[in-house]
Amino acid sequence: MQDSQIKDTYKTIEISVENILFKEKNSKFFGFAFPVTSEIEVKTHLENLKAEHFSARHWCYAYQIGTENIKFRANDDGEPSNSAGMPIYGQIQSFDITNVLVVVVRYFGGVKLGVGGLISAYKTSAQLTLNEANIIEKTIDKHFKITFDYKNMNKVMRIIKEKNIQIINQKMELNCEIEIATRKKNAKEIVDIFTALFEIEIEEL
Repeated sequence: MQDSQIKDTYKTIEISVENILFKEKNSKFFGFAFPVTSEIEVKTHLENLKAEHFSARHWCYAYQIGTENIKFRANDDGEPSNSAGMPIYGQIQSFDITNVLVVVVRYFGGVKLGVGGLISAYKTSAQLTLNEANIIEKTIDKHFKITFDYKNMNKVMRIIKEKNIQIINQKMELNCEIEIATRKKNAKEIVDIFTALFEIEIEEL
């Protein structure tokens, strides 16, 4: 039985959005959004932006990674505390997306905006940037390894075909191993089917 109560989808952005300009009292704010799945990717994007916009004053950002174990960070990069990173992160939450990095690059225009002005400018810049993003829904998948003797191959393959299970990779020898992925809400059903079969083992990866 599928468990329809389990949330197994999440929203993220499909492709990067770059150079969305917002101006406030001579300061220019350039917004960027990138799909990311690791902190290494975050670091790479930030390094690239700092190289590209080397004469900017601030590179403020926020990111959220993960679907069940969420990791996030907000960085003010020299702006007053909580005036930049958190307003940007607030927009990530407002759009209900994850696996995303939003960066706002500021070129100072000579007029101070004050904390309230900064909060508003960074929030607006992040919002305008995410408005331009193509937001897509993806499924949260569970991965399993099925181990069995070659003689049971047809049995295993029939279930995979019937249940429309995605094969990630396979090793077909005397002892066979297949890595599969299935939507989280179908996972228990799939595990139960394979567990009930003689001489076939399934384990979550």
